[in-house]
Amino acid sequence: MIEKEKYGDKFQEHLLDQYKIYVELADRVTERRNKANQFYSSLFSISIPLISVGVTKGIISNALLFVISIFGVFLCFGWYYNIKSYGQLNSGKFKVIHKMEEYLPFDCFKKEWDHLDQGDDSSKYLKLTKIEQFVPFVFCLLFLMIMSYNIFVTYSDSFIIFIMQYVISLIINLFL
Repeated sequence: MIEKEKYGDKFQEHLLDQYKIYVELADRVTERRNKANQFYSSLFSISIPLISVGVTKGIISNALLFVISIFGVFLCFGWYYNIKSYGQLNSGKFKVIHKMEEYLPFDCFKKEWDHLDQGDDSSKYLKLTKIEQFVPFVFCLLFLMIMSYNIFVTYSDSFIIFIMQYVISLIINLFL
């Protein structure tokens, strides 16, 4: 950062302008994050009932259901990492905002974050990113359950035999 003395008379004015712009950009990241979450939650909220109807009416075969389940799991991972990325981006932006506030009369965002113990105390602040990441995890479990049920129904005899062989080999390996 350029020192205040080297910059000149407009340092404080320009810093305040940059600060306002940067705070607005941080807010826009949050808006994009919310829109992405709305997209994914809408997609899954619509697809689960459609899959259910498709399976019930015989429109979706077991093979297609398996493919849809795998696709759903991958989408959940994408959503999870999307949330994580937005959280990291916001954290970075607020570190820059805190640095800018060192040159302003009052460091409101830094004080707020200090008051919340930097998110380390869940009784004072529950990190939104952690809450958001729980939702794709739940949908992922749902798709994994659909996939497991589909495999079990389609290949029940060979699946049970496979599981039994696996358990027996585990037991044998434990004792050898």
